[in-house]
Amino acid sequence: PPPPARPGAGGGGPPPRALVDEVRSLRARIEARHAERRGAGAGASEPPSPEEVSLRADLDAKTEELRRLQGEAPLMQVCVDAQAIAEVVSGWTGIPVGKMLTDEIQAVLDLKGRLEERVIGQAAALEVISRRIWTARAGLTDPRRPIGVFLLVGPSGVGKTETALALADTLYGGERNLVVINMSEYQEAHTVSGLKGSPPGYIGYGEGGVLTEAVRRKPYGVVLLDEVEKAHPDVLELFFQVFDKGTLEDGEGRLIDFKNTVILLTSNVGTDTIMKLCADPETTPEPLGLAEALRPDLLRVFKPAFLGRLNVVPYYPIRDEVMHQIIRLQLSRVGQRLQEHHKAQFTYSDDLVAAIAGRCREVDSGARNVDHIITRTLLPEISREFLARMAARESISRVHISIDDQGAFQYAIT
Repeated sequence: PPPPARPGAGGGGPPPRALVDEVRSLRARIEARHAERRGAGAGASEPPSPEEVSLRADLDAKTEELRRLQGEAPLMQVCVDAQAIAEVVSGWTGIPVGKMLTDEIQAVLDLKGRLEERVIGQAAALEVISRRIWTARAGLTDPRRPIGVFLLVGPSGVGKTETALALADTLYGGERNLVVINMSEYQEAHTVSGLKGSPPGYIGYGEGGVLTEAVRRKPYGVVLLDEVEKAHPDVLELFFQVFDKGTLEDGEGRLIDFKNTVILLTSNVGTDTIMKLCADPETTPEPLGLAEALRPDLLRVFKPAFLGRLNVVPYYPIRDEVMHQIIRLQLSRVGQRLQEHHKAQFTYSDDLVAAIAGRCREVDSGARNVDHIITRTLLPEISREFLARMAARESISRVHISIDDQGAFQYAIT
């Protein structure tokens, strides 16, 4: 049976299977004409016949039409090409070769802009990260070391974790290529074996470490070490070799290679200093000045040798205008899901954005509370009404959310 049609692939054009058959037929005719010429003693320098030129033009046009129709993940392949091989390699190894083939250099050049689409209000931090990755991609850094090692410092809910998710998606083809390790679980010195694996003769030998096994299975990806300030200092010393040489020996003696990873560490150290310095927008320091002001706080928690091996990237507190942008971004994603699953239009009032922003200011969790409000308040109310309409076999065409006189969310579903 023919493969299912892709969304938006209608438009009156031929289906993908018909195009694939046409491309294969044109390829066969071109090869047949080429074989006839060789059989007649024609040399390689002899120009092709007008018929061959016409066939090649048709082949190029049909191939381009098929490429536009199928997108990044074609369901049918004309032949075994680089993309088909890349998909097989990706399926076996977990390395997202397929997406990396699609103009990877241009994707790296556009990295900062693509990150800013997801991480709002942290342009300075994203600039530092992007510059380091540009340098590494150009081959101007030590090839043994990780692509980049960054300590993301700032208050909760300002975009540090979202940066890791965006990097994994942009550079490595998906958020599944993100390894997250909560360092608060390694507050004792002996827990270091949980990261690299137990040595022979100890309990857990052969099971692999959380860090080493994850990177061994996915050598291309982002490693996020969350709440790194809570880890024991002896545990942090484990990473000196990773930062310097790009390798780490696991419990079984295997060398795990980190040279194709981006390592992000997050910390809330210095939050009070950041909030104090950034309280007034007119006197907010530049990124370099803010990083320098944070250094005394960081030295009280981390050793100088540890800080000297990574790039400190401060994150600014989220201001009201940035919070409004984040809320609108989250609401637009809700609208996309409503359109995809129910073909319903989604609108909201400006008062809704202001109300959500006001609730976020009441709780000291930054933009993280936006997702909580949407998923725990807005979506359950909408979902209950949707399910009731679906049970009654009634259609839904529009959803509008506003604020009533008491400041509560008001839903109009038609």
